[in-house]
Amino acid sequence: MLYQGKSKQVFETDDPRRVVLRFTDRATAFNGVKEAQIGDKGRINCAITTRLFAEVAARGVQHHVVDQLSATELLCERVEIVPVEVVVRSRAAGSFSKRYAVAEGTRLDQPLVELFVKSDALNDPLINDDAAVALGLARRWELAFLKETSLVVHQALAAFWAGHGIELVDAKYEYGRAEGRLLLADELTPDGARLWDAKTGEKLDKDVFRRDLGDLGDTYRALLARIGAA
Repeated sequence: MLYQGKSKQVFETDDPRRVVLRFTDRATAFNGVKEAQIGDKGRINCAITTRLFAEVAARGVQHHVVDQLSATELLCERVEIVPVEVVVRSRAAGSFSKRYAVAEGTRLDQPLVELFVKSDALNDPLINDDAAVALGLARRWELAFLKETSLVVHQALAAFWAGHGIELVDAKYEYGRAEGRLLLADELTPDGARLWDAKTGEKLDKDVFRRDLGDLGDTYRALLARIGAA
């Protein structure tokens, strides 16, 4: 095992250019302060990730997924993760609402892109381009690529979810460096996005776990069935 994350594990393979990404049933919130085992979560998130990476690939976005190996495992290109997370927001929610005292659900005039340092120890602080470059986290052209590509990805996924009666409120995107390329990496799941029912506003993402709004396993199973990937 090369890496143990909050909800995933990364394993080496016989090919130094490939790794296996395994999704687990672990759920965490508040930087690991709250955690639980959610039955079937790994399988569901693996299935959703596979479906959504295919959606963005159809828009010309290059990503790290090579193949699905099992119900919970993906074969991926081995990348060096860029330590800058990109969050694209269509409505105010979560930390954005708290930071700026904006009511949750307030629609933004256009998608807003924010950058955060990928660091559990620092609690993933907000950062701007100049600081990210000064700290050596990414080059300026890389940041431009990350932001532009994240808007393309977000638009594609917003259209996908809208087709199933779901609004993509915000989402986190991560990237990796591989042989001179930047690839969309990590996962695309309701763990790293806010998804609201377009009619009722019901939360269909990890906020169900964060805020004790119901059973996360049931929520994720219903979400998977809703997109026809069960």
